[in-house]
Amino acid sequence: MPAGERSAARREDTARRLARFAALRGKAARPGEFWDVVALTAADAEQARAYRLQLAGKLRRRELPRGARYLVFADPPGGKIGNGGSTLHVLQCLEDLYGDKWTSFVVLLIHSGGYSQRLPNASALGKIFTALPFGDPVYQMLELKLAMYIDFPTHMKPGILVTCSDDIELYSTGAAGAVTFDRPGFTALAHPSDLSVGTTHGVFVLDPCGFTGTGGLEYASCRQFLHKPDVGTMRQRGAVCARGSSECVYTDSIFYMDHSIAKQLLMFYKQMGAVCCEIDAYGDFLQALGPGAAPDYTQSAGNVAGEGSRLAEVRQKLFSLLEGTALNVIVLNNSKFYHIGTTQEYLFHFTSDSKLRFELDLLPVAFSVSRGAAGALGRSASVIQSVAQRGCRVGPGSVVECSRIGPGVSVGSSCIISGSHIDWEADVPSRCFLASLSVKIGGRVQYASMAFGVADDLKRTVGLLSDVRALRFCGASLARCLRRWRLRLSEQRFSGGAARMGLWTARIFPVCSTLSESARMALKMLNSAQHMSALALNGFKLLSVEEMLAHKDVGDMLKFRKQIYDEICLQRSKEKSDL
Repeated sequence: MPAGERSAARREDTARRLARFAALRGKAARPGEFWDVVALTAADAEQARAYRLQLAGKLRRRELPRGARYLVFADPPGGKIGNGGSTLHVLQCLEDLYGDKWTSFVVLLIHSGGYSQRLPNASALGKIFTALPFGDPVYQMLELKLAMYIDFPTHMKPGILVTCSDDIELYSTGAAGAVTFDRPGFTALAHPSDLSVGTTHGVFVLDPCGFTGTGGLEYASCRQFLHKPDVGTMRQRGAVCARGSSECVYTDSIFYMDHSIAKQLLMFYKQMGAVCCEIDAYGDFLQALGPGAAPDYTQSAGNVAGEGSRLAEVRQKLFSLLEGTALNVIVLNNSKFYHIGTTQEYLFHFTSDSKLRFELDLLPVAFSVSRGAAGALGRSASVIQSVAQRGCRVGPGSVVECSRIGPGVSVGSSCIISGSHIDWEADVPSRCFLASLSVKIGGRVQYASMAFGVADDLKRTVGLLSDVRALRFCGASLARCLRRWRLRLSEQRFSGGAARMGLWTARIFPVCSTLSESARMALKMLNSAQHMSALALNGFKLLSVEEMLAHKDVGDMLKFRKQIYDEICLQRSKEKSDL
């Protein structure tokens, strides 16, 4: 089938799933029609509270099907446990809540913990609540996940379907019918991908017996699962397949495990007592599966979190537990996997990716009051649930989400503006990031806005003050910016101390009394960095992004978004009455 026909088929099947989900929103699903449990993981209790607030709002607005149990489980206090550790913890929580009854449930488990350092506009409210440029009102990643998996519950035996919060899977099964999860052990979806994609994903070494690589979907068995292998390893292990005149590998996305496996993992968790290291649900569960699985990976230094980590020991025990378990693979030959986990991916997929725009029918203005601004949108710009007043301009390839933009505002190209209020004449430089948060300090709600270049590395840290000059803020040396801002460079400048000095922990963002003033100061910082002009910040209370998230007031942030939502609804009501 030509590429254009494959894309058209994905678009048609995606539209059908979205329509079926839309028909269920706000209604009680019939038994077996929808998930028994939709579980979200959270990094800690505060993030879990934020998720529960947003879920409650969606249920009030009838944006989700009723009947399912929408649950949020925070990781236990302590060090990071990874999505594998979170999976084990959720199994324990389900048993604590429902006893043996949980083994009869069809469960969707969405890993959504973490603070999204590579996509910081999702840090405060969570990637799973990222607004998307379509829907009326706009869909968020949660609704899209539920829609894309809408066919699964009726074709699934009781068990757990595991997915992540920052990817989109679009697929067409053609005449092959529904995807069915009814085999014992693990069952994973597989997508044809370039070999370069395989180096950053899990790759299946499929049993060639009965597998053709054609048609809408095929059920295959997997000899071995490779986690982020190099191209040489893929070839050596037999993972590379011919696809027409080119080569491909089959990469992972979501996986299912039946309740017999889930109970084994839960028993393992109880025996372990507590998760003492980061466990990867993909790398550490799936690598143990299939007849070709070998324990070599258990000794790999990759992902070992700090000296003395027990990861190798835990991996060996998991391998012993799961060795010999089948890994069934559902090959979706006509499918596309989209990752929305970084600022660069976010901008590309929401503004420039013609395939995703076509297949998901993305809109340039989604559930917004544009007041003439649509004509001032640059090519492929996106405005999502925002109020953009007449006279403002949004440059090509930029995204404005959940914000108010005044008439004298000009947003450059390839920018992200999130949760902000810009009500004065302002120029937002190209390739810049601006996100505003409500923070509560001393019982008082105030505001702080983070600003960066969209290519800045917020995960990078240094351990020596002399190395701070290597950190880049909007293309400029952070050490030089600090001097321009009249801020002293010391270990106390970073909320992470000497061990974690980086953009994430740098105390550089002013706390202000209004949302618009915080955005004004953040834009001044961007201008100062780009033009090396002086800006006095030493008179402000300053927070790092890490501290902004620790002090965030989710209720106030959601209140601002609800005001925008209500204004959009009111404006639409007026427009209808004028017709």
